[in-house]
Amino acid sequence: MNRIAVCSWSLLPTSVEDLIAKCRACGVHAVQLWLDPVRQWQWRPDEVGGRLRVFGFDIVSGMFGPKDEDYSTLETIKATGGLRPDATWSDNLKAADGDAIIASRLGTGLVTFHAGFLPHEPSDPERAKVIDRLRQVAEGFALRNVRVALETGQESAGTLAGVLSELNSELSLKARVGVNFDPANMILYGMGDPIQALRALMPHVLQVHIKDAVPSATPGTWGEERKAGTGAVDWPAFFRVLREARYTGNYVIERESGDDRVGDVAAARELIERHR
Repeated sequence: MNRIAVCSWSLLPTSVEDLIAKCRACGVHAVQLWLDPVRQWQWRPDEVGGRLRVFGFDIVSGMFGPKDEDYSTLETIKATGGLRPDATWSDNLKAADGDAIIASRLGTGLVTFHAGFLPHEPSDPERAKVIDRLRQVAEGFALRNVRVALETGQESAGTLAGVLSELNSELSLKARVGVNFDPANMILYGMGDPIQALRALMPHVLQVHIKDAVPSATPGTWGEERKAGTGAVDWPAFFRVLREARYTGNYVIERESGDDRVGDVAAARELIERHR
């Protein structure tokens, strides 16, 4: 366990061969694979799994991207993100089922995605609606022996922990939903200190993203992503929390901006190797 991997979308690959070449260039031999292009046959499922295996690459997890998410501003992603919008729910349920089939065929047991903004108040009817939709998606993945984990950032750690407690009380052990903890997202969304959030969510953490950011100087606007090690994440404290909790998941590098993705992923790999 504790393998170092990279999010396939971070390297902007044009083909499986291009993904393999870029992974090699940054010294990483495992990936979190964006499943939607495979489900849509932009990449052939048999080719993806076969080529990665032949060249010694592991698929440690998958990623499902809900339809029509708009990350232009915090307000647009709040309105369009995850499973919450009614207009895209039917399409998202079908897409999640398709991604579950792909994940199972590729032999990966974990898929992550953004739930969408989770209301803080338990009495909010939108909260019950999203929890029910998460339950349907989690059960669909569990039928194929795949668990799901929610990305952090769009709500506080306390709100996410409360939703998971309510959601998982209704699910079987193999369907229980976990967390893909991204420290940078807590900063980008302005949702609190990432180290405190990690401690609070640690019982649910199935995977972590290695990504860095600095907060916005203007409340209500995006923070700015940075190369790992050059932002506001306290990496020594981050890895200390993981060690103390005996974390056995993987370290998955994500980079969503910048002109030197390969170089930035390599720098993140070196940061992980120093601290773990």
